[in-house]
Amino acid sequence: MRAFVPTALLALGVAAPALAQPQPMRIKTEKAEVVVETVARGLDHPWGLAFLPEGRMLVTERPGRLRIVSANGQLSQPLSGLPRIYARGQGGLLDVLPDRQFADSRIIYLSFAEDRGNGRAGTSVARARLNTAGTGLEGLQVIFRQEPSYTGPNHWGSRLVFDRTGALFVTLGDRFDLRDQAQDPANHIGKVVRIKPEGGAAEDNPKNAGWAPEVWSIGHRNIQGAALHPQTGDLWTAEHGARGGDEVNIPRRGLNYGWPVISYGVHYSGAKIGTGTKKEGMEQPVFYWDPSIAPSGMAFYAGDKFPGWRGSALVGALAGQIVSRLELDGDKVVREERMLKELRERIRDVREGPDGFVYLLTDSSEGRILRVRPADGRS
Repeated sequence: MRAFVPTALLALGVAAPALAQPQPMRIKTEKAEVVVETVARGLDHPWGLAFLPEGRMLVTERPGRLRIVSANGQLSQPLSGLPRIYARGQGGLLDVLPDRQFADSRIIYLSFAEDRGNGRAGTSVARARLNTAGTGLEGLQVIFRQEPSYTGPNHWGSRLVFDRTGALFVTLGDRFDLRDQAQDPANHIGKVVRIKPEGGAAEDNPKNAGWAPEVWSIGHRNIQGAALHPQTGDLWTAEHGARGGDEVNIPRRGLNYGWPVISYGVHYSGAKIGTGTKKEGMEQPVFYWDPSIAPSGMAFYAGDKFPGWRGSALVGALAGQIVSRLELDGDKVVREERMLKELRERIRDVREGPDGFVYLLTDSSEGRILRVRPADGRS
């Protein structure tokens, strides 16, 4: 049950009081014993989490709300000034990312399912300035629109990641189109695109004939996890397969990642996908899951609170209800540890906080922000 806040206070933009939080859980993993505690709860299918420079958090709720969360877990009222959002099926307000110079610019970026009218929608990206009161967005501009738009409610992507040059990667789903649209480089269906922060194709994108100028890589199904490798600066992604065949990829300029021609899974009907698992000219995944875990949210752990996790990729799982810790050797995944199954929660997003702890979003109508910290009290 949500906290009751008098209507008069809501009208004044007064934040909802922090709810009493469930007791922390103590959980053993291979490399560390951890405590998982609730920072905030009462969120409706939270989707994206980002940290502001002063320690507060931005969190999106898929039905179309953006909130600021204080360090002690107090939720602001939903911010004003959001775009027109298509909140149906898997669609809604998706990822959030502060500008690299947020402390000066106060600009944030949002990805969302945009209502295009006539029942059609597509993944879009907007930028706007957070007002000084922290109650709303100003000057919102849509800087990218996935084309073409569709009438269906599924497979939007969509994560936002800045690369080292300041260009913005946007991951885009195939909109559940089982034709070969993800193989057509002239559109944005089943693609990774790379754009300037103000919009338009980024410099050094592929110049391949027939490719839309924003397109970075093709042949993706539904990427809901993405992060920049802290040493190499490469983009890594975690991508939904169908029945089996969830993938970890390193999308590189101008390459084809195979969907729906090759896959390690099968269609939901059990039918074979495309030509099988390999085809010349199409990239192999770095790692794949079969059966599927439904990956969503990805982060590289680079902090000092969990020495045994340093250098690992942490991937949340929806259907799998775990955090998958992938140990790496260069560009290879050498082993997997499936952690935090004791939570029995769908994990939508994974972030390393500025304090070196790990933060998770749980995907439910009473979603939570969780903090994972060492049980030995390391701080």
